[in-house]
Amino acid sequence: MSKVRLGFVGVGSMGQCAHLRNYVIDPECTVVALADLREDLARKVADRYGVPRVYETHRQLLAGEQEIDGIVAILPYHVHGRLLPELLAAGVPVLTEKPLARSVEVGEKIVAAQKQRGARLFIGYNKRSDPATIFAKKQIERWKRSGEVGRMRYLRITMPPGDWQAAGFSHLIAGAEEYPQLEPDPPPAGMDEPAAKRFDQFVNYYIHQVNLMRHLLGEEYRVCYADVSGVLLAGESRSGVTGVLEMAPYRTTIDWQETALVTFEKGWIRLELPAPIAVNRPGRVTIYRDPGQGETPETLVPDLPHVHSMRQQAVHFVQAVRGEATCLCEAEEALADLRRAREYLDLWLAAQAGAKGRRSRN
Repeated sequence: MSKVRLGFVGVGSMGQCAHLRNYVIDPECTVVALADLREDLARKVADRYGVPRVYETHRQLLAGEQEIDGIVAILPYHVHGRLLPELLAAGVPVLTEKPLARSVEVGEKIVAAQKQRGARLFIGYNKRSDPATIFAKKQIERWKRSGEVGRMRYLRITMPPGDWQAAGFSHLIAGAEEYPQLEPDPPPAGMDEPAAKRFDQFVNYYIHQVNLMRHLLGEEYRVCYADVSGVLLAGESRSGVTGVLEMAPYRTTIDWQETALVTFEKGWIRLELPAPIAVNRPGRVTIYRDPGQGETPETLVPDLPHVHSMRQQAVHFVQAVRGEATCLCEAEEALADLRRAREYLDLWLAAQAGAKGRRSRN
C-alpha cells in the first residue's frame, strides 16, 4: 500500500495530544476522517490538523469510510466492551488505549470478538515503544541468550505519583460541550462497589507497569503477594524470577521518577522513563556489567534518539497496519494484564480483611 489511511475515533485530551498529533505528522500515513460525539470540538480539531471529514459517531465513520486501513480509537475503557467489537467488525487493525476493558469478563468478550472478526487489536502501552525500553529489552534478551552475566534474578518497577503530563497538554483544543454520559460496561464479577472502585483505580494507574513487568521478564508471571497498605505487589515468573511493583512509595510534584531495575547475577540494567506525555524526550538506560575473573567492571549509558514513546507508538501502529512486526501489545496479552490485576486485588482484599480481623481481636 502507499500511505496508510486511518480513521480516528475520540479526540479528547488524550486523543488529541497523545495520539492524533503523532499520526498527522507521519509521512507514512494520512488521517482521512475522525469522529467524536462533541461535534463542535471535532470540527475544531479537524481544522487544526487538516482532517478532511468529520463524523459524530464511530458507526457513521465506518459507514462513510469504506477504504480505511486502520482505526485509532481513544475512548474511556469503561465502554470498550460495546465499542471495540463494532470497530473490529470493519476487519482492519485497531489501536486503543489501555486497559483493554473494565474487567476480565468484558476483556474476554472483546478477545472473542476479535478472533471472530479476524482483525488485530493493539493496546496502547506506550512505554514499550520508548527508545530506552526498546534498548533495555534488547540488552536483557542478549544477556539471557549469552549467559555472560549469569541468570536473571530480580525485577523492580517503581512508579510514584508525579507530573505525568509534563506540559504535554499545552496545545489542547478544549471544547465547551459536555462529554455525553455513556452507559458503562458491567463492573468486575463478584465485587461490591468499593472493591470495584479499587480495581478501577489500580488498572487506571498501574496497568502500564503490570504489562511492563511481563515485557521485561520476557515471560508470564503470577501475582503472589499484596501488602495491606497498597504499596507493594510481588510476583514470580514462570522461570522463578521475582518481580515487584512499588506503587506510590512517595510522591513528586514537578518531576516524574518512574524506574525499572532488572538484575542478573553479574550485572544490572536500569530503565528511567520520562513522563508519559512528555514530548521529544526518551527514557534513559544504564547498564552495569561486572563479570569478575579480573575483568574491569563497566557502566554504559547509551545516547538515545530524541523521540518520545507516543510518537514511536504511532510509527509502530502504522508499521503493524502494513503487516510488519512491532513491539505493540495485542489483545490477548492485555487480557492477561487484567487477570494479573484481578489476582492482585483479590490478594489485597484478603490482606485488608486479615488486618481488620487482627485489629478486632486486639
